Amino acid sequence: MVKYKITRGFRESFRNLFKQKVSILSILIKKIAGKKYAYLAYRINKKVVHKYLGPASNKEVISKIAELKLEKKVPKRYYPFFWDASPREIDLKRNSRYIIERVLEMGDLNVLQWIQRIYPTRMIIEICKESRKLSAKSRNFWEIWFGVQNPH
Repeated sequence: MVKYKITRGFRESFRNLFKQKVSILSILIKKIAGKKYAYLAYRINKKVVHKYLGPASNKEVISKIAELKLEKKVPKRYYPFFWDASPREIDLKRNSRYIIERVLEMGDLNVLQWIQRIYPTRMIIEICKESRKLSAKSRNFWEIWFGVQNPH
């Protein structure tokens, strides 16, 4: 087994990427000359970027893959917000509108930070404007929070 040394620059750039407000899509595994390599696919504005992470067998890459898999499900600490559904079976992509409406209506800033890591802010604002499930009080609060001009 070959050991790969991860440079300090790799760790710092990966941490900085997760701190930025980018939409992380997935980790891609590409097979090149019989070896597997991992790339992080993420979106900045409308541009999709692939960033080389390292060999797919690397411990840090494996842990980041596991971390991203966890982000595809509703964290257990947020299950109470989805009492009328089975939180384990909520699909974050298919049920995005339901999740965003529920968080905007009943959530706090911690839950908002979670959905902002998953969904683009533009999508959250659009649902805030269009949703019939949000109370006027919640809609007004989030429009002020996001700095949206109220057309009313």
